[in-house]
Amino acid sequence: MRISWREMKAVVAAFAANLGIAVIKFAAFLLTGSASMLAESVHSVADTGNQVLLFVGRGRSIRPASDEHPFGFGRERYFYGFVVSVMLFTVGAAFSVYEGIHKITNPEEIRSPLIAFVVLALSFVLEAFSLRTAIGEANKVRGDRNWGTFIRRSKSPELPVVLLEDLAAMIGLTFAFAGVALSVLTGDGRWDGVGSLAIGLLLGTAAAILAVEMKSLLIGESASPEVQRMIVDALEAGPELARVIHMRTVHISPDSILVAAKVEVRDADTTAQVAAAIDTAERRVRSAVPIAKTIYLEPDIYHSDKADASDPAIRAVQRSHSPVPPAGGGPMKPGNPENPAPQASPSE
Repeated sequence: MRISWREMKAVVAAFAANLGIAVIKFAAFLLTGSASMLAESVHSVADTGNQVLLFVGRGRSIRPASDEHPFGFGRERYFYGFVVSVMLFTVGAAFSVYEGIHKITNPEEIRSPLIAFVVLALSFVLEAFSLRTAIGEANKVRGDRNWGTFIRRSKSPELPVVLLEDLAAMIGLTFAFAGVALSVLTGDGRWDGVGSLAIGLLLGTAAAILAVEMKSLLIGESASPEVQRMIVDALEAGPELARVIHMRTVHISPDSILVAAKVEVRDADTTAQVAAAIDTAERRVRSAVPIAKTIYLEPDIYHSDKADASDPAIRAVQRSHSPVPPAGGGPMKPGNPENPAPQASPSE
């Protein structure tokens, strides 16, 4: 199985843009001595490294399952997404803050400010291209969800990472431009240090947001409420099972879900009938939700007095039975792996 480069289009665009930007920014720093330009250079170098890490994570995630990792390596994508957030903070934010404080306490005059302005303008254009590509790819799967909900709820780490990086880069370039401009206009080099400090705080904020989201994915998130509803509907669609008693789901990777559910069977069913019913129900789930790669169904007898409403596994079923769609910012598009279109022919 190979990486689908079409799915990584936003990462490829970000890598190309950041690599070019890093080179011209560093050249501009050598010519101008601007702290803001140096901070932006380090920022772009860190972003370029981040894209490389996303490539590595995507490549390693498609390795086949092993004895030691029977569910595969899909979460490598989440791990490398988390590493990106740490790298963005330690390399980008920490260095920019340090350089900003250094320039504020030891201000220096900016040499050849025109070069800095030209480089910042060119960088802004390249970053805008990268951000435009990321937005276009995200819109293919975002549906009607707002951007905040999309970043919080997306199970694929690459697009949220690129979106936040590019947005932070655009704002950071504005800070750098302001820092250089104020230094030139006032003759006070401390403004350049303030620009670098602002960039560092911005990167720290972006890194913190990414770290929280990637950690949540890394330790295991359930399928979205929409997908859970599809799974419960598929399990209960036929006459073989009376109901879903409780259900747990977890993303093994962005495009693979583990489903574990306890289902009610009839007292009079023989062992063979129960086994056949479970097999049939599993086929319906895989047809409705192709990313439900691993399914474990446990037959049981339903006892209403044992239902614990505080159990997340029971609440998942109750939400799926609710006539009102769960709040989540609106429906998702069929192309989204988190809301997959049913397959034409089911298979086990």
